[in-house]
Amino acid sequence: MTEADWLTDGFEQNRTRLRAVAYRMLGSLAEADDAVQEAWLRLSRSDASAVDNLGAWLTTIVARVCLNVLRARNARREELMGADVPDPVIGRADGANPEDEALLADSVGLALQVVLETLTPAERLAFVLHDLFDLPFDEIAPLVGRTPATARQLASRARRRVRGADVQAPDPDLGHQRKVVDAFYAAARRGDFDALVAVLDPDVVARFDAGTAGPAASVVLHGAAAVAGQALRVNHPAALVRPALVNGAAGVVVTLAGQPVAVAGFTVSRGKIVEIDVVADPERLRGLDLSAVDG
Repeated sequence: MTEADWLTDGFEQNRTRLRAVAYRMLGSLAEADDAVQEAWLRLSRSDASAVDNLGAWLTTIVARVCLNVLRARNARREELMGADVPDPVIGRADGANPEDEALLADSVGLALQVVLETLTPAERLAFVLHDLFDLPFDEIAPLVGRTPATARQLASRARRRVRGADVQAPDPDLGHQRKVVDAFYAAARRGDFDALVAVLDPDVVARFDAGTAGPAASVVLHGAAAVAGQALRVNHPAALVRPALVNGAAGVVVTLAGQPVAVAGFTVSRGKIVEIDVVADPERLRGLDLSAVDG
C-alpha cells in the first residue's frame, strides 16, 4: 500500500466520526462538511511519517477549524436576530440510516444543539470533545491555549449550563412520540386551540428560525397558550405535513406546492411536547438533504 493509499483509507475510516464532531461543534451540516474537507486537504499535504495517531491528528485539525469558525461567528453574533435553530438531521420516519445514527450517537437530539449555541467557543470545544467524544483534557488543552486544569474547568462550566438549561430526554417510544406530534397537527388543522394546549407542556418552548430574510418571523415563544396560538396562525390548509425523524426524534417536513417551507423537530417528554424547533429559512432549507422524505 502506498502512502497516499494509507492516508486515504485512514481518512475514510475516520470520516463519519469527524463529521459528528464537527456537527456537534458547529450545528451546521454544511460547515461540518467544510471542516472535514479542510482536514483532508491538510492531511493530503502532510508528511504521513510524522503522524503517529491518525484519528487523533484528524480530530485535532477538525476541532481547530471548528474553533476558528465559532470565534468568527461569535464576533458577529450581535448581528443575529431572534431564534437560532441549528441544522436538523433528517431521516425516514421509520428509522435513521446508519450514517445518521453515527452522527447522532449521543442521542440527545436538537435540544442539546440549541443549548450548545449559547456556550463560548472554548466551552463548546471542551464540552463536545470531552463529554461527547471522550477526549482527555491534556489533548484538549493545546487547542484552546489553556492548561489541562483550565480545559477541565471550561467543560465543567459548559456542563453546568447544559444542565441548567434542563435539556429533557425524549420519551423512548418513538411511536408514542409520533402520536403526540400527529395530534398536534390534527388539532392545528381543525383550529382547535384547546386540543393544541392539551398536547403541550405548560412550559413548552418553541423556536422559529426564519433566517436573515425573515427576522420578524424568527421568534422564541414560551408557554402552551403562546405556542398554540402561533400554531393556529401559521397553519396553512394546503400544506402537506410529512412525518420524519429530526435528530433521532419525531418531527416533520412541511411542504407547500411541492416546496419545503419548514422542518420541525419535537421533544416529547412524559407524553407532552416540551420543545419545538423549527427551521423555516428558505436558504437553509434548500441546503438540507430531504431525500429521506422525498416523494
